[in-house]
Amino acid sequence: MYIDTHTHLQFDSFDDDRELVIQRAIKNNVAAIITIGTDAETSSQAVFFAEKYASVFAAVGIHPTDCRNVSDNDFEIISKLAGHEKVVAIGEVGLDYYHMRAPKEVQDAVFSRQINLARELNLPLIIHNRESHEDMYKLLLREKAADVGGVMHSFSGDDRFLKNILELDLHVSFTGNITYKKNDAAGQVKQVPLERLLLETDSPFLTPVPLRGKRNEPAYVIHTAKKIAEIKSISGEDVASVTSENAIRLFRLNL
Repeated sequence: MYIDTHTHLQFDSFDDDRELVIQRAIKNNVAAIITIGTDAETSSQAVFFAEKYASVFAAVGIHPTDCRNVSDNDFEIISKLAGHEKVVAIGEVGLDYYHMRAPKEVQDAVFSRQINLARELNLPLIIHNRESHEDMYKLLLREKAADVGGVMHSFSGDDRFLKNILELDLHVSFTGNITYKKNDAAGQVKQVPLERLLLETDSPFLTPVPLRGKRNEPAYVIHTAKKIAEIKSISGEDVASVTSENAIRLFRLNL
């Protein structure tokens, strides 16, 4: 059994075959899919599809690249959605210094506010970090995010940042890019204890080898799992079993 803890099923690239995508995932032993919001609108859509499909769950939040003009009404929508029985996390939230579509201080404020929301609702965080490692760690310490829990999704950063994240008791997930020839994350995959790893696709992005070049989808999470098993020199069954247990425990999934 596999669990894809990070996908964006509500994105328009799935509009023509969303139900078939979910069926293919189930056929490939993907027992649960968490579809992730990036703003008020996509968070609402995530909840809609979680209501529609038994194997789909939702996370709601405002992505750092979508937070420049965020309003109090947006936060109210996110807060209301977060109370839905199939919402299992606040996300995708965090900092992004690569695109820099909002000033650092705005990203900080929006992320901090959503950490507090997660704390109030007893929900874990799904965290986005891109080229913001130092500020990310400082903010997580300041806001006591370790008390909230969550996952650093699509991990990027150096060994020092990884060590800091693990010391905060956060989970870590890697995407299909660890299957690419030029990717050097194998050493970091080895460093993450299996009981702190989650599986994800981040579909429709970051399609793993041997399907690179195609649209990514939850069924393809098996390829990332196989690569993790290869790197860690363990069985694919162990990766599937333990990462599923991790996801069920962290997100309190009712399967």
